Amino acid sequence: MTVVITGAAGHIGANLVRALISQGRHTRCLVHVNSRAIDGLATEIVQGDVRDLDSLCRAFRGAEVVYHLAACISLSMDDWPVLESVNVTGTRNVVEACLRTGVRRLVHFSSIHALVQEPLSIPVDESRPLVGSRRYPPYDRSKAAAEIRVRRGIEQGLDAVIIYPTAIIGPYDYQPSYFGEALLLLAKHKLPALVTGGFDWVDVRDVVVGAISAEANAPCGARYLLSGHWVSMCAIAAGVAEITGVPITKFVCPLWLARFGTPIIKGISHLNGKRPLYTDVSLRALKSNRHISHDKATRELAYQPRPFRETLLDTLRWFEENGQLDRSPRLKTGGSR
Repeated sequence: MTVVITGAAGHIGANLVRALISQGRHTRCLVHVNSRAIDGLATEIVQGDVRDLDSLCRAFRGAEVVYHLAACISLSMDDWPVLESVNVTGTRNVVEACLRTGVRRLVHFSSIHALVQEPLSIPVDESRPLVGSRRYPPYDRSKAAAEIRVRRGIEQGLDAVIIYPTAIIGPYDYQPSYFGEALLLLAKHKLPALVTGGFDWVDVRDVVVGAISAEANAPCGARYLLSGHWVSMCAIAAGVAEITGVPITKFVCPLWLARFGTPIIKGISHLNGKRPLYTDVSLRALKSNRHISHDKATRELAYQPRPFRETLLDTLRWFEENGQLDRSPRLKTGGSR
């Protein structure tokens, strides 16, 4: 049985491919540009682009299952054209290619950002509506619009399930991700300031286990929130300091004040050729709903997220082993004193 993974070279993809291979399954990885995260693995690699329907049909031919992970992630309010092209049109093409080639099951990765967070006093679960208003960031709207394409595919006879991870953290973060980059800056004592607020962070390995369980056990059309633990940015910084021995960043800026500095941060990042981590979009996310329920996934998929500190330690260790952090005896001992 062939399993195709779009976005296989991304953070979730790199972990998913390894998990599927460990189960003895034949994987085919759709790669657009960079395959570094999966180079050397016992997997079939094909070139393709979710914006090119013909390339998807070629990649999906003979496949029984497709995991659709490929997406463009943005913390900007200005990226709708590319987000629409990759996330919305790309997902529409994935659905069409699945229908044309007879794929048995599609596992579609949406995002917690596709769901309305308000009211903040009530936990978010799978009953929340999709975002739609233009007051939401373009990335959020693009993931919601992509999910609508999957639901239309289900109406046409496609067997699909939908996964909503929260903020991903964990090993095999080659790019690195936005949050992986923030962790590296903290571990190198190069993040000039912290902000108040936090988010629900989930281990990428737990998301992979939940998604594979959904593939095997979920009914058609099922939707699952795969969340972890809400942790503040200050608590994360303290955890990094404890594990690595690097001093904690002292300056903490309230979210309301940090928003006034985002244009300056954007300008400095542009001059340095880097992407800004603190933007209006990321600051908005850090004050979103603290309560994300994974009760349904626990009941139906036996989903159980591991402790956050274990994830943080394993992630920093992987960055060290991958040459992105200096060697530290404290990482080997788990940051114990």
